[in-house]
Amino acid sequence: MPSDAQTSPAPSNANLDPAEVERFARLASDWWNADGKLRPLHRQGPARVGFVRDALARHFNLAMPRLKPLAGLAVLDVGCGGGLMSEPLARLGAKVTGIDPTADAIAVARRHAGAQGLAIDYRTAAVEDLQAEGASFDAVICMEVIEHVPNQAAFVRSLGALVRPGGAVVVSTLNRTWKSYLLAIIGAEYVLGWLPRGTHDWNRFVTTDELVRYLANAGFGEPEMSGIIYDVMADDWRLGPDTDVNYIAAAARSRG
Repeated sequence: MPSDAQTSPAPSNANLDPAEVERFARLASDWWNADGKLRPLHRQGPARVGFVRDALARHFNLAMPRLKPLAGLAVLDVGCGGGLMSEPLARLGAKVTGIDPTADAIAVARRHAGAQGLAIDYRTAAVEDLQAEGASFDAVICMEVIEHVPNQAAFVRSLGALVRPGGAVVVSTLNRTWKSYLLAIIGAEYVLGWLPRGTHDWNRFVTTDELVRYLANAGFGEPEMSGIIYDVMADDWRLGPDTDVNYIAAAARSRG
């Protein structure tokens, strides 16, 4: 795997917000602290991994259950951060490439994966870098990233360009509703302190209708969706029908 020093900077046309990149760069050392500033991502992890596993298994007609149900699939984790999704996907058998524009996060991801004995190809890169290379994958995973980019429609088109015909994309994000403003902004950032203040801009949250439209314009069919819901009594997250706040969607790219 290339070292960070060998990785070129993001291209000038990269669909990135420098302020957002810098914000997450400051969190790099906290990626694997399950009780730290990124605790909600850790807590949501099992629900998100379960959705991705099952959606890809159905789409690619993979045998379930088995120890490594995603064996043989080339999967790209966009905005991988410290590797919270990349590592479970690798353990499920996928050949994982993880990209993130934050070099510090990639360094953390490489160290942690190496300590776990996981072979994951981590790169400090933007999706435009991989497009320029003509890279393609069976599936592209993008967790909690789209709400941080300036041009969301263009970003989804870039994701689609990296998916092989007949492949799939899985995106998780937050819905732009008053409920999400109260719970994800006021509640999570200001009242409960689950995330640093300013982590999210509610105006960049993506409604389910917007995501459906972005996916269709990128060559994908109608997505399968599920909410990711906080269970107050269990202090845990689960999948469910309520997509008003956090939600996740899987869609297939046409074979044409």
